Amino acid sequence: MTPETVIGLIRQALEVTILLSAPLLLTALVTGLVVSVFQAATQINEMTLSFIPKLLAIFAALVLAGPWMLNVIVDFTRRLIEGIPGMIG
Repeated sequence: MTPETVIGLIRQALEVTILLSAPLLLTALVTGLVVSVFQAATQINEMTLSFIPKLLAIFAALVLAGPWMLNVIVDFTRRLIEGIPGMIG
C-alpha cells in the first residue's frame, strides 16, 4: 500500500463524511436561523424554543435523506471492501 493510496482513501472517506453530514447540518443551520429571526422579531428569549424545532427538522431531514445517506455509505463500503485485493498486492 503506497502513501498515495492511503491519501486517496482518506480523501474519499472525508468526502463521504461531508456528504453524509451536509443535509443534517444545513437543516439545523436553516432552522436555527429561522427561529432566531422569529425570536428577534417577537423578543421571546426562550432556550427551548430553538431546541424543539431543530430536533423536529433534523428528524424530518433524516427521514427524507436517510435512504440516500444509507446508499452513499453502502457504496463507499462496497468499493472499499472490493478494493482490498488491489491494495494488498
